[in-house]
Amino acid sequence: MRNLIVGVIVGLVIGVVVGTTVIAPRLKLPGAKPGEASLRYQVTPRQPELSRKVAKAATSAKKSTATAPSVRWRLASAHASDLPLLGSLGKRLEAAVRRMSEGRMEVKFHEPGTLVKTSEMFEAVRAGAIDAGFAAPTLWAKKNPALALFAGIPFGPPVQEYLAWVFVGGGRQILERIHTKLGVHPLICGALAPEGSGWFRHPVTSLKAFKNLRLGMTGLGGRVAAKLGAQITELTEGDVFVALESGLIDGAEASQPSVDLKLGLHKLAKHYYFPGWHQPAGLLTLIVNLDAWKALSVAQRAQLEAACGDNVRHGIAESEARQFEALKQLVNQGVEIEIWPPEILNAMRKAWRKVVVEQSKTSKHFREAWDSLAAFREDYEIWREIGIGSTAVR
Repeated sequence: MRNLIVGVIVGLVIGVVVGTTVIAPRLKLPGAKPGEASLRYQVTPRQPELSRKVAKAATSAKKSTATAPSVRWRLASAHASDLPLLGSLGKRLEAAVRRMSEGRMEVKFHEPGTLVKTSEMFEAVRAGAIDAGFAAPTLWAKKNPALALFAGIPFGPPVQEYLAWVFVGGGRQILERIHTKLGVHPLICGALAPEGSGWFRHPVTSLKAFKNLRLGMTGLGGRVAAKLGAQITELTEGDVFVALESGLIDGAEASQPSVDLKLGLHKLAKHYYFPGWHQPAGLLTLIVNLDAWKALSVAQRAQLEAACGDNVRHGIAESEARQFEALKQLVNQGVEIEIWPPEILNAMRKAWRKVVVEQSKTSKHFREAWDSLAAFREDYEIWREIGIGSTAVR
């Protein structure tokens, strides 16, 4: 019994010594004073470090998944990105879609001719060779004459009335039905203030002089000029300069002063005519492959529509704000600002009515769109006279 008691006492002594000298220091919490032992279990330093690494990796993976585009589209433009509005709005769309989708959608802008020829753009989008195209609907008018009414209308509505018809008055539904039958989906994706009427080497002082002109014009305005007897050649903005320089034409319609200044047309023709009777307002569209459009989620469609809507707003604001400075520069470089004589404007207006009748007879879609617009404008006239007209006086 004595030996047992001695053994127990020795064991207790050894346990106390080991506990205080070996175990206790390992149980100390950070910041504990020397000699103090924590009675709580402490996680080893490697464990919180590992937890931080895991959390960081998870966050990084989540971020990578969120920013990786789930939709990657190739966008062909009919106009160069450095061309004010006509091209820059397409480039702006690329950035807007990326921003609004937080990087989940990419609509990559490509300069004219880098993916397909501009003349082949519509078919390339329809066939799915490319996903989308950016241009004025006039370029597709040979596929359906009614599309020209969604680009610019001679003696047509100003931009606010134009957009009112398109988005509220039924125009958009007609535009979508036409495009859907052609295998693409359209979005109004830019709007422009009035254009200049055209550049001429010499003053055009009479209707007789106008009838003898060789003009570079496109769209419905070109049909009107041709109806009056002018010789019309359809040209892109880039071709106008070459045609004027070579003497193939006597004058040409191009775009707004800020665009025309960029093109350098004032170096070849010094007489710049107004008003832009052929296009008091202009629209640009984004055409999307129909299957690609249907494959988008509801949210993605909304983001794309919002980006185009923002482009419309910005296009109106910028095209209105940039023209007076461009006109100042043009005048300083010797350009003569001319106003069409009433005789010529009246003849153009009569010729336009004839073009409408002819186009309505040959195209049911043109007739549908024109009748819709005409009915809307007739009702809108009430508001224009008592609402807008009353605030127009300074």
